Amino acid sequence: MPDFRQVRRRCALLLPVVLLLLGAAPGPAGPVVDTDRGPVRGLAHGAYDTFEGIPFAAPPTGPLRWRLPEPAARWEGVRDAGAAGARCVQLPAVGPGGPTGSEDCLYLNVTAPAGRAAGGRQRPVMVWFHGGGFFSGAGDAYRPDRLAVRGDAVVVTVNYRLGVFGLFGHPELGGAPGFALADQRAALRWVRANARSFGADPGNVTVFGESAGALSVCAHLTSPASAGLFQRAIVQSGSCSTTTPPRALLPGLGRYEPFVPQARTVADGALAAARLGCDRPGGALDCLRRLDTGTLATAELMQRFSLVSYGNDVLPMEPRRALEAGRFHRVPVIQGTTRDEVRLFLAQTLAAYPIPDRAAYRARTEQSFDAPTARAVEAAYPVSAFPTPAVAWAAVLTDASFICPTLRDGAALGQYVPVYTYRFSDRGAPDFTGQPEPPDLPFGAAHGFELPYLFTIAALTEPQLRLADRMTGYWTSFARTGVPQAPGAPVWPRDPSSASALSLAPGADGIRTVDARAEHHCALWDARWPGVTRTR
Repeated sequence: MPDFRQVRRRCALLLPVVLLLLGAAPGPAGPVVDTDRGPVRGLAHGAYDTFEGIPFAAPPTGPLRWRLPEPAARWEGVRDAGAAGARCVQLPAVGPGGPTGSEDCLYLNVTAPAGRAAGGRQRPVMVWFHGGGFFSGAGDAYRPDRLAVRGDAVVVTVNYRLGVFGLFGHPELGGAPGFALADQRAALRWVRANARSFGADPGNVTVFGESAGALSVCAHLTSPASAGLFQRAIVQSGSCSTTTPPRALLPGLGRYEPFVPQARTVADGALAAARLGCDRPGGALDCLRRLDTGTLATAELMQRFSLVSYGNDVLPMEPRRALEAGRFHRVPVIQGTTRDEVRLFLAQTLAAYPIPDRAAYRARTEQSFDAPTARAVEAAYPVSAFPTPAVAWAAVLTDASFICPTLRDGAALGQYVPVYTYRFSDRGAPDFTGQPEPPDLPFGAAHGFELPYLFTIAALTEPQLRLADRMTGYWTSFARTGVPQAPGAPVWPRDPSSASALSLAPGADGIRTVDARAEHHCALWDARWPGVTRTR
């Protein structure tokens, strides 16, 4: 009788030889796709496949620091795409901590349904730009398997340079070229070149993003440099008009505006270079490029250079002005906010700057607005109508900074293209931030709390899963056809004026149309806070 253990040992010894003769190398099997730089091997997950850590541009390191992205090098053989690439140099999104990540970070990740689409058709592509204030975040933090499987879409998540590495400006650069946006455009060009290999349609691309990712989408909507790179856009909690009143969160903070004149960024860059000892005329950039990553990735520099510059070839006009002038790409748009956007930001400052009573609430209104506006705010948002003064102030800032500016942008867009507006309203949404919730300021439907309904981030209850399925249906059908609709879900009305919004919450009647302008006092903000929701 043969010794089977000896047979198995001999087979194990022979296996590498057999593989070598067959031209294969031992290793885990996985789907292989050809890209324009070379083939990649991903991972199979049953209903979907993933391909992570694919370089879409050359590493922007050494002499390529602060240069527009260049093509990635070709590779020989099959590249492993089973793990995400390095994240870009960044600071923690919340709290203290030093920089992490690498300058060699221009990687993207593809999630695609397994197998071919029904009827041999090509799937839509959805390209996700992450949030994080332009100084933190990464594409691999978002797992889009729900969008891919339930929505039958190919989803691409993207890294882009952050902070001083992504939005730096200097006279020797000729301005502030917006390397972060250039990285995103390079990723979109990669999608156009490679979508077919993943079973997707390169002519049906939707850009979508949240927070800084939404501001990025706004920038691409109004940038001549992004023409033809996408056919639809989804803007989540970051409109072209998003801004925060001065001293709203801390006494020393000025008004937050994510888009600033290029001249301001260039002046800041020259000053920063001088402080770093790199102010020799004609040699400042060479000096700065010789500095190590840690010297540049300070909290001061990463946050100072987290604003997008306009007044250049990339963004000729301030984006909200471009919308008002009708200077944007004619593509259908979904846009929206969460119901309690600012609660998350306010919670980070309450310990140092509390709002314990009506007097403190009144002081906030008087510090952030002129006297007539402060009186109008107190009348429209009386403390007695809210559980705490902190909740009242968060409502003021949410409406003034996010909801009403978004509705105004929608009205400008709606003159030319289909616009669908939403308000995410689930105040029981899971908190995935790890940030302490103050006792006088429950998070509710705070900034970013819609993300677990689109991406696999946090556990959901059964009613929330049903809402997630409907939101997934809306988002992916919009990507496919330009019209958001989901089986069994209410019709999402197209409102050119953007006065109404589709409120998204769990429950039998959780999805319904609301008069958002009226509910969020937008007439007050149009009249009382010029330059934010009304043309100067």
